[in-house]
Amino acid sequence: MTMEERHFGPIHFLPGPNGGKYPHCHSIYIEGAGVLIDPASDRDGLARLSNNGAVREVWLSHWHEDHFRHLDLFDHLPLRISQIDAPPLSDIELFLDGYGLDDPDFRDFWRTSLLREFHFQPRTPSSFLQGGDQIHLEGLTVEIIHTPGHTPGHLAFFFKEEGVLFMGDYDLTRFGPWYGDTDSSIQETVSSIERLRKVPAKVWVASHETGVFEAEPGTLWDEYLRVIEDREERLLTFLDRPRTLEDIVEAWIVYRRPREPRAIFAFGERAIMKKHVERLLGKALLAREGNTFYRR
Repeated sequence: MTMEERHFGPIHFLPGPNGGKYPHCHSIYIEGAGVLIDPASDRDGLARLSNNGAVREVWLSHWHEDHFRHLDLFDHLPLRISQIDAPPLSDIELFLDGYGLDDPDFRDFWRTSLLREFHFQPRTPSSFLQGGDQIHLEGLTVEIIHTPGHTPGHLAFFFKEEGVLFMGDYDLTRFGPWYGDTDSSIQETVSSIERLRKVPAKVWVASHETGVFEAEPGTLWDEYLRVIEDREERLLTFLDRPRTLEDIVEAWIVYRRPREPRAIFAFGERAIMKKHVERLLGKALLAREGNTFYRR
């Protein structure tokens, strides 16, 4: 899928390859101020910005690899992210811990991928972005919105004068939200989505797939949230008798069918389903017996 660059005043939407699907994402560039958000779109285009000196600093919406894939092009520039999301960037083992990667083979796969495909290099932010801050960029006011759930420190950015809301990984895709990290939260994800839908925006920009919504997303908000309920309902149906977490993973409730490589997809299935199991146990809708779970 080929997407076109879009401009909303000084705000440039830079589309990622393959419709911004993982392992890519869309980037935002603020002309004049020279701010680049999430440098993981087209590498050649980002390299031109770097070579032209058009970028003065880089911001990250959160710490995930598909949002810093080409950060190595800007190692000489200041980096800003939320403080709580900064530690995984500082050390590759901390990064892997952030995903809860405890399977040695999966961990080796991810470590290699981070170094080869995502150009991982330890980085320490020069300063931090904080929810509630308002940053003035040459006539453009940016409100920083803390939207935890996807990651604890995930940030959205509202460019007030242009009415543009960059939602990051609350992307309104059919896949639905991701909340599989060690410190992700389903409830915080729901709360953040509800917070974003109340922002008085005119244009909504997401990190993946469709990317730009020039009309209020409307029912897309509800459909996106409905994915969470659907995963939970399918899990409860599956747990009509005691099943292990491994059984749940092999049911492919999230991805709908077996996919390779397992280090990405089986890991993701387990990470998200583990969150749902914990949530349903907390609601007393599931019971636990040994290493199995079943519907009450």
